[in-house]
Amino acid sequence: MFFVLSKVLQYLLMPILWIVVLLLLAIFLKSARVRRVYLVSATVLLLLFSNPFLANLTMRAWEYSPVPVTEVSDYDVAIILTGVTSWNSLAPDRIHTHKGADRFLHPLQLYRLGKVEKFLITGGTGTIAMDRRPEAEMLKEILLQAGVPEDDIITETRSMNTRENAIYTAELLQKYPQFERRLLVTSAFHMRRAKACFDKAGVDTHTFPADFYGSEVRYTPDELFIPNADAFRLWHRIIHEIFGYVVYKVVGYA
Repeated sequence: MFFVLSKVLQYLLMPILWIVVLLLLAIFLKSARVRRVYLVSATVLLLLFSNPFLANLTMRAWEYSPVPVTEVSDYDVAIILTGVTSWNSLAPDRIHTHKGADRFLHPLQLYRLGKVEKFLITGGTGTIAMDRRPEAEMLKEILLQAGVPEDDIITETRSMNTRENAIYTAELLQKYPQFERRLLVTSAFHMRRAKACFDKAGVDTHTFPADFYGSEVRYTPDELFIPNADAFRLWHRIIHEIFGYVVYKVVGYA
């Protein structure tokens, strides 16, 4: 139930939806004064959430800072959280990834540098469509194609959210007591919640953020003043993640 509710809430947390609702209220309500209030509110939100400068500053403040590869120590295992694949019915005979693919590409780089010995990939379907192939299996296939020996890849395919990633990984790690030094890898915006969940599950890790959405701060007119549709997507990701972090804290998941 919690999983389904979280998937529904991700749409309700879209700023563009809030603006559309306010505009509809401004059109259909009878009171002229109330309509003006909703119209002004919609305009303010539109200017706020379409501003790329503010979106970038907020994302940079929320994301974990990058860790230079040269400063990464040697680890027994890299714990990789999934959430980086998508389904495309036009080309169902291959694995499709999106920007979040850095979650496994960057630890692959560490593996090639000899800084990581094994991979533990955690993630089931991650979607309400239960007939999908577990993401951990798909990422394992990609790593195998990249030349990683099968013995160096461990998968956990039951988890449906970050809390379950931590709980089922903790159970799996009981079979591998030799994995004393663990590196947790996920998107920088997601690391705060992931780290809290793994700490709660008793899995001690160091963090290696990947898949950064924040970028260099630029004081150019197009960043400061020109509305940008991409800013809406950035704000949606920020709001969704902060809301998820707070909920996890409230219910005791993190």
